[in-house]
Amino acid sequence: MSNSLVIIPTYNEYLNIEDLIQKVFALEISFDVLVVDDDSPDGTSALVRKMQEQFPRLFLITRKNKSGLGTAYIRGFRYALEKGYQYIFQMDADFSHNPRDLVRLYLTCVEEGYDLCIGSRYITGVNVVNWPIGRVLMSYFASIYVRFITSLPIRDTTAGFKCYKREVLESIDLAKIKFVGYAFQIEMKFATWKQGFKIKEIPIVFTDRTKGESKLSKGIFKEAVFGVIKMKARGWLGRYAPSVEANRLNGANTGNAARGQKEYQAYDQKRQ
Repeated sequence: MSNSLVIIPTYNEYLNIEDLIQKVFALEISFDVLVVDDDSPDGTSALVRKMQEQFPRLFLITRKNKSGLGTAYIRGFRYALEKGYQYIFQMDADFSHNPRDLVRLYLTCVEEGYDLCIGSRYITGVNVVNWPIGRVLMSYFASIYVRFITSLPIRDTTAGFKCYKREVLESIDLAKIKFVGYAFQIEMKFATWKQGFKIKEIPIVFTDRTKGESKLSKGIFKEAVFGVIKMKARGWLGRYAPSVEANRLNGANTGNAARGQKEYQAYDQKRQ
């Protein structure tokens, strides 16, 4: 078992998921993988089950309905905390996030001591490939809007490629995270920032999918626009105060940090 878990939500990702899983398990750092599938009619979950015979550190949760990206990640976060993972990652299933960058996210948290590392499209300009210009502008200016409303010191506020230390997810009351699309990505960063955790963005190149269909909708963008205002108000009301379970969870998992450091030291010796 690795000390790191990569959570990948899926819905109709049969064309991408096999190659993605193989590339993650081929990395020089050990990652476990959890696929959270919303009962994809294209057979995504059946393919993942078949791959579990080859990869014993591949796990699968299937849900009966298409319930949204945010709830899929929340389910994955709870699984990661229950199983004692020290570093929890989230990434898309469509290769818009390069699996190689998982290593960079991991090392930023382990070597530099950050609590949340974000794979950012906008920290060094605009690093987006194959998106139409209208979508690029919408995404870029959405982050400007979020920063203006919330004062969140993050350039790519809607980014979905991230590594959390477990202490972050333990401290956030996941039951109070309600958004499901872009607003979910914003809300998790906002909650992390409000609690004073150390955050760093590292530059990545985001490449639009070449297989399968996008899951974006007008409703997701609408949720982000109006959700940011609600989120700001909830912040004033103390909505993002530390979870009442944080102390209990921290006390129950005292061995995780030592295990994570041991694995990193072994990797560091291999590099030298």
